[in-house]
Amino acid sequence: MNHQVMPRLKVPMIRTENPTPISQHHRIALIRKIMTSDDLPLMERIAAALILLYAQPVRRLVRLTVHYVQHDGDQVTLILGDPPTPVPEPFAELLLGYIRDGRPNRPGGTLPASDWLFPGHRAGQPMDPATLGRRLTAAGIPTLHGRTATLRQLVLQAPPSVVAGMLGYHTVHTEAVAAQAGGTWKKYAPGDHTR
Repeated sequence: MNHQVMPRLKVPMIRTENPTPISQHHRIALIRKIMTSDDLPLMERIAAALILLYAQPVRRLVRLTVHYVQHDGDQVTLILGDPPTPVPEPFAELLLGYIRDGRPNRPGGTLPASDWLFPGHRAGQPMDPATLGRRLTAAGIPTLHGRTATLRQLVLQAPPSVVAGMLGYHTVHTEAVAAQAGGTWKKYAPGDHTR
């Protein structure tokens, strides 16, 4: 560059901090909207719920198969980490209905027997994360900011190591999010406090 042999190179700056989350009030309003509104397509409603309830990134959503959803009697769980995460109603009913008869089956493209929760246009392939992200953005779902708000709320309600295990995050990440959110779980002394 100094000798004008090549053009000036600009290296983009990569943001490493967590994006500003949406407010808890806005998050709850979005959850209410996706659970009750029939205006949104079912696929977008399911993906948005996975982001706003379980803080899952879009790139992880497209890798989920129907086998990650376990239905045992009245209990529905998602295998996002260890242990499996419970799925509350009315989302459990919505999710089971989507798996049963709501997933898109494209003739000449994805096979009807595809195991992907979000099947793509190519047979046997999941949907592209960018495609799902665009669909969610068009539906008014803030994917990155919504996921950040969800994770912050979850680590304020439960120990970050528990949240990390259940949702498939690394403990260091959830501890950092808890510290940024002002969580007090590090000061919590586990054990029997009745003595």
